[in-house]
Amino acid sequence: MAGVKQSSVGSLKQGSFVVVDGAACKVVDTQVSKPGKHGHAKVRLTAVGLIDEKKRVIVMPGHDSIDVPIIEKKNAQVLSVNGSTASVMDLESYENFDLEIPKELKAECGEGSIILYWDILGDRVMKQVKQGE
Repeated sequence: MAGVKQSSVGSLKQGSFVVVDGAACKVVDTQVSKPGKHGHAKVRLTAVGLIDEKKRVIVMPGHDSIDVPIIEKKNAQVLSVNGSTASVMDLESYENFDLEIPKELKAECGEGSIILYWDILGDRVMKQVKQGE
């Protein structure tokens, strides 16, 4: 899978990012069980999807590796706004594409605005309006 690296499950903390069931998620809780007489410590990860906001829970041995998404944070300029969708242009590659405008950013987002978006496993999500029109 492109855009991921491997990390030990035991090293993940609350706020870390992981890939669970093919979706990029943020860790909201970790619980580590003590190892048994011959066993290994198990880690119970609770994570919430960055895009779909679904809660996912996985249990795995603490020494196992898990995929961690590489999140690219990029800037773009809003070219036009059509309902809840903004047509934007990346400020580095000059690529044009459409982004869904989150409810909390609707009031600030207008033509000419500079926005911060995250590129997560091929999905793009608007995260912040840096400056208005």
